[in-house]
Amino acid sequence: MELPIDKYVETALGYAPNIVKALLILVIGWWIIKRIIRLLNNMMDGNGVDKDLASFLSSLIAVVLKVLLVFTVAQQVGIQTTSFVALLAAAGFAVGMALQGSLGNFAAGVMVLLFKPYKTGDLIEVSDTKGWVEEIQIFNTILKTVTNQRVIIPNSLATADKVINHSSNGHIRVDTFFAMPYEEQFEKVQQAILQELESIPNILSEPAPVVGIHEFDSHNIKLGVFVYVKPEDYWNVYYNATLSIKKALGKSGVKMAYSEGIELGAIGDR
Repeated sequence: MELPIDKYVETALGYAPNIVKALLILVIGWWIIKRIIRLLNNMMDGNGVDKDLASFLSSLIAVVLKVLLVFTVAQQVGIQTTSFVALLAAAGFAVGMALQGSLGNFAAGVMVLLFKPYKTGDLIEVSDTKGWVEEIQIFNTILKTVTNQRVIIPNSLATADKVINHSSNGHIRVDTFFAMPYEEQFEKVQQAILQELESIPNILSEPAPVVGIHEFDSHNIKLGVFVYVKPEDYWNVYYNATLSIKKALGKSGVKMAYSEGIELGAIGDR
């Protein structure tokens, strides 16, 4: 009479080759995954990929590869994974349909982090909203507007809509316009304003400030004053330049004409 223990030994010996193969697949596969992740991290580091994004991507890819490795090992020892995979796929499809918008924002957030159309601290304009980037999250980008409002922009807008990055070149232009009577000498006004602008802090010397004739109307000459600043200094220079122009014209005895439609330039208008 054959003992139960003999049956167990016989069964174990029958599975032994598959178990050895599974263990080899597990060890070698785990080593290969580590090598792939290390190579991927080196590639992303060499290409200047954001550290947060690099960590997220490497972790995500490592999890996917390890799950595939576990399925391979399970199949090698004879465990049926077909039903489980089908159930997992059905659940994933249902969750994906329910979170379609969120997944789109998630994918867009990854694209923003990867290709960097803007970064934290940049002054941008997207979907008719203008402000400084406070935070780039996985699903949303947080902006602080020029009126100190907090605006949450879905990342999908950053990839589907036009984005204007006013900080990408390191400086932006401050535009100021005013009316000068025809009887005044332009060269005199120009020199007075340029001298006064030199006293305003945070105006960049390169590109140099410009004072020019913008257009002629039926009663006055419309002049434009254009200075360049760093994005974070925009509003201080914006108001200081307006005050300085008034002071410069007052010191020189130049009268400012009144003209409807004369406006101070907004960010990115020209």
